[in-house]
Amino acid sequence: MVTSYALRPTWTPLTILLMVVGFMVFWPLGLAMLAYILWGERIPEVRRHFDGMKRDWSAHARCGPRAASRSGNVAFDDYREKELKRLEEERRRLDEDLREFEGYMRDLRRARDQEEFDRFMRERASKSRKGGETIDL
Repeated sequence: MVTSYALRPTWTPLTILLMVVGFMVFWPLGLAMLAYILWGERIPEVRRHFDGMKRDWSAHARCGPRAASRSGNVAFDDYREKELKRLEEERRRLDEDLREFEGYMRDLRRARDQEEFDRFMRERASKSRKGGETIDL
């Protein structure tokens, strides 16, 4: 089943209408809609980039308190550091798995779209043959 939504980042009548109305009501709204139309496909990439930056910053911010929050027990502190490193590696591995899965889903969507297009072209060609016309593919 193909699902789509009307407000997607492309030049559709709805997005054009919203952009024009946005400019008429309050020009930054129209500008925001124009930006969404032009760069809306990149929003997931930007979000992932900022999530990575936020994660890096929080890891960096934790380094200071981590050094200051020693328990006084060297064995426990070593154990704690090892566990934190292990968890960080696990998080990185899960993030990599997520990126691979997103790529897999993107490939599946592309294959499904190609299959639907090929079916359309076959049906179109068969209809034109029945009508006596021939279409070169």
